[in-house]
Amino acid sequence: MARHFSALMALGLQRLRKQLRRTTTGVPIGYKYTTMQSRGHTAEGQFGARHNGQVPVGASPINTWRYTSSAPHIGPDEQTAALECLMAGEPSNGRYVQAFEQAFAQLHGAKHAIAVANGTASIHLALLAAEIGQSPDDEVIQPSLNSVAAANMTIAVGARPVFADIVSLTEPTLDLDEACALIGPNTRAVVAMHYGGYPARIAALESLCRARGVLLIEQCCHGPGYVGPEFADRALGTMGNIGCFSLGPDALATCGGGGGMIVTDDDALAARMRSLLLKSSTTLHCSRNPGRTSTANIAAHGFNFHMDDLRAAIGLAQLKNVPSFNIRRQRRAQAYANVVETFCDGAIEYVFGWAPMEGTAHVAAILVEPSRRDGLRAFLTEKRVQTSLHYPPLHTFGAFADCRAGDLTQSGTFSDAVIVLPIHPDLPVMAPEHIIRLCEVYLAEREPAHSHAAEGCLRVA
Repeated sequence: MARHFSALMALGLQRLRKQLRRTTTGVPIGYKYTTMQSRGHTAEGQFGARHNGQVPVGASPINTWRYTSSAPHIGPDEQTAALECLMAGEPSNGRYVQAFEQAFAQLHGAKHAIAVANGTASIHLALLAAEIGQSPDDEVIQPSLNSVAAANMTIAVGARPVFADIVSLTEPTLDLDEACALIGPNTRAVVAMHYGGYPARIAALESLCRARGVLLIEQCCHGPGYVGPEFADRALGTMGNIGCFSLGPDALATCGGGGGMIVTDDDALAARMRSLLLKSSTTLHCSRNPGRTSTANIAAHGFNFHMDDLRAAIGLAQLKNVPSFNIRRQRRAQAYANVVETFCDGAIEYVFGWAPMEGTAHVAAILVEPSRRDGLRAFLTEKRVQTSLHYPPLHTFGAFADCRAGDLTQSGTFSDAVIVLPIHPDLPVMAPEHIIRLCEVYLAEREPAHSHAAEGCLRVA
């Protein structure tokens, strides 16, 4: 009977795999392709971006972007992995999580990788494992130009964020000199964010933190899989004491709806993070940690931040594509930088345009005159080019009004001038030139008659 049931399960899985292949090799069921063509839309334009030349399963005809800002690549391999996990009947036994952790650690050359629920949880556990916040005077230096997760979690553990400025407008990562000046007797850690997957000055920051006796946490949400020759072929996330990754919907290696990963070579930190991760778990989950007993004796407070196997299965399938997808984004970043340098005469600056391939190129950011930024974004929207803004400086929010900060002039200027353009592995090869030429058209047509072409434009040293 059991053998018959297993055979039926295998047959059902085989049929479902064939169905997935059929639905990803053409237009999805119910999509009125001829009707859309008659309205002047192409399949690419209607869905924003094709995946491997195919329209994504489940894509909605409501989306009319020609170029989307980002496009998670979920294909047959990820769908099959999720299906196999579900049909195994034990989506919480940790088997896929353990395999995902091992593969992630190997990709980054790290001793430990710990899968968590999301990127915010990774920072939370990192700070807790380092026992930051046990004194109300504890401080964590971090860039103001960042997602809110690091600052929120700093406050959540009982410490205080100290905001630092960026290096420059085209290198929006933590300024080394300012971090050095801000380190004081209460500093417990420095958080370095790799903006767009482009390395912060991490080797110098590591030396500084080691000399001053503070922890270095790398915020690598944009940087999975990048190995830099500039730091002896080590991967982002392994230069500091702890590397924190987000694996959410827009991440380079997505787990679907959410997910995160922590890497470290420190055995003690890894053990504390695993302990905190599982403190509120059930007996079933305790089997994931060899150091725990099946009785699940809870000796201290902790959290339920673990990743489930379904998301781990998707993430595991994604990992094999990370190196090739990084290369495809880098090439599009190089194309953006080339067009900006050739045609824009200083009216536009491309962020990291001096080294567009020396990172994962998760973000394609340009800088324009702040007074013209919103008008240009509206024009690009009319042309069905999706854009976004990234990030508002955290020191400008009321929630962080009482936090200590350095000189944040560069962060404010960057935030007022930046536009984030589309970039992802499936972005058409000619899209960067098309998008920058559209920007050029807008800026030229709306140039005041009395001024020269480059007058009033943002100039970056």
